[in-house]
Amino acid sequence: MYLKKISLFNYKNFSEACFDFDTKINCLVGKNGIGKTNILDAIYHLANGKSYFNPLAVQNIKHGEDFFVIDGEFEKNERFEQILCSLKKGQKKILKRNSKLYEKFSDHIGFIPLVIISPADSDLIVEGSETRRKFMDNVISQLDNSYLQQLIKYQKIISQRNALLKYFALNHVFESDTLDIYNEQLNVLGQAIFEKRKEFITDFVPIFNKYHHDITTGAETVQLIYQSDLFESDSLTLLEKNLTKDRALQYTSVGVHKDDLSFEINNYPIKRFGSQGQQKSFLIALKLAQFDFVKKQSGEKPILLFDDIFDKLDEFRVGKIIEMVNQEEFGQLFISDTHAERTENIVKSTLQSYKIFAL
Repeated sequence: MYLKKISLFNYKNFSEACFDFDTKINCLVGKNGIGKTNILDAIYHLANGKSYFNPLAVQNIKHGEDFFVIDGEFEKNERFEQILCSLKKGQKKILKRNSKLYEKFSDHIGFIPLVIISPADSDLIVEGSETRRKFMDNVISQLDNSYLQQLIKYQKIISQRNALLKYFALNHVFESDTLDIYNEQLNVLGQAIFEKRKEFITDFVPIFNKYHHDITTGAETVQLIYQSDLFESDSLTLLEKNLTKDRALQYTSVGVHKDDLSFEINNYPIKRFGSQGQQKSFLIALKLAQFDFVKKQSGEKPILLFDDIFDKLDEFRVGKIIEMVNQEEFGQLFISDTHAERTENIVKSTLQSYKIFAL
């Protein structure tokens, strides 16, 4: 998978820009605020139909304009693929492949395998369980569209059940038959999602441990643990057991939508007991494991985006990461950095083809 060219119109800080990427390693260098990360986000946008950094689509339109367009030309399995994403204020976002409109964005997920590593990944550690679930679901969904469809259905039913619970409270009524229908559906979908997540973690953790060991030379012991209510009981039993609580709260308090991943270092939460460097190493290992997992499962080398990768990492850890990236297992790579000379010195050592884009 290679991105050959990308064109931006009214996207974030760009009025109009075009970049040709004809090398394995592409380095975007320049001062902070000049748009390096925005280019990486545009690439992510083409792969996922949304921004990595700003979920409110309209806020990705350049200030003072009323639309944006991102147009990318890819090479996949020796075939040309054009992906276009656009949005006009007051209208639905449009996503096209080779001029054909996607009716459902979910049909596009996984077509362009991609992994981004960014300082924003710290949210995986400091934010709540939803952020970590999204990471897990994103990896699985890139490889299994049926899983993505199950997630979409599950979330829709949860919203309906929550709306029903609010209706009960507001109108001082209760209809167990209607609630039972939702419970049955959540039980089937929840169990399927739980099993898929368990299978994923079983396969993913050894890959993660390997990358973390390589980055830190085994100086630290880390744990990645899947936590779910369904280890305790099936969804139907949990929903019935927590009915009184759910009616009081007016939302569904148990189920796979409450699952979490526990990030630990030496058996303690890395959020509290890990240094900035240790947390960064954990997150990079997590994302490199994502890359490896997707590559093995799909048979394709994902595009890898390194956003300000050298932030908060010492030279030794940076060297270990570049050493790994220098291997043939990796495909096209995009790096953003504020120091042009530092970046060029690092990529030179890889002996791979590279290009520096000074912004």
